[in-house]
Amino acid sequence: MSATQRDVKDRIGSVKNIQKITRAMEMVAAARLRRAEQRIEALRPYASAIRRMTRQAAEAAGTEVSGLAILKQHESNDDVALLLVTGDRGLAGAFNSQIVRAGVRASREHEADGRRVAYSAVGRRGVSTLTFRGKDPVGRYVGFTDRPSYADARMIAEDLIAAYIDGKVDSVEIFYNGYISPLTQEVRRETLLPLQEATILEDSDDDDDDDDDGAESESGHHALVEYEPEAGEILARLIPDYVEISVYRALLESTASEHGARMTAMRSASENAGELIEDLTLEMNRARQAEITQEIMEVVAGAESLT
Repeated sequence: MSATQRDVKDRIGSVKNIQKITRAMEMVAAARLRRAEQRIEALRPYASAIRRMTRQAAEAAGTEVSGLAILKQHESNDDVALLLVTGDRGLAGAFNSQIVRAGVRASREHEADGRRVAYSAVGRRGVSTLTFRGKDPVGRYVGFTDRPSYADARMIAEDLIAAYIDGKVDSVEIFYNGYISPLTQEVRRETLLPLQEATILEDSDDDDDDDDDGAESESGHHALVEYEPEAGEILARLIPDYVEISVYRALLESTASEHGARMTAMRSASENAGELIEDLTLEMNRARQAEITQEIMEVVAGAESLT
């Protein structure tokens, strides 16, 4: 075997080893994706209940709503906080980079309007990329993106709420990959704070369905709800939960999107490795055929020289 054939054979062996790894990573990502989908499904009833209770408490509180610090919209919007939700690991296609690009693009828009921007990032990839770009994130939340817990969402929400109430920021935007299907994820940009009444009181199909189950009587009228303590105090307790749920939902959707993106990327890598193996095998066969042909020609030439 010539040196060329040996090199090609070694390359084929290396590519086959890589293909085994990418196939294993695809299977792991598929299993984790299923669990992430189940967690999203389990969250929906609780999120709907919090949304419904917050809306009803806000309606009952009436003018008391304006007295809550978290519901007070600042007179100016000079300081904006951007929360970028990425992953702790790579090998997921454009999953992480598209979030950073969207955040930087939004930052330029705010700065063009004269606003100051402060970054926070979830995931090591977002933190490292922002640091590399010279945009040192104020908040760094790493080590849990594979399986985020509600405690992680609470920690992030508490920091954002405290910054808003203390006047350090006037608004908070969150960027994350919304999960649509294993093959499709979309970058979502949502305003997390300030919480406008229209956002809190917004109706949804899920809420309407839940109301039909128990909050409305057969005559179609909402049941009378008495609050103890007052509705305003209950609302003050519900709103942080509302923000935490919003952050938690973004974390879960991002996790499912990451597993879906990694599964797709690893499947594509495995397919590309298969194509490369075929090309290298063909190249090795051609080299072997050329070597055999050359040897035959040398034998024939030697035989002719003897005659």
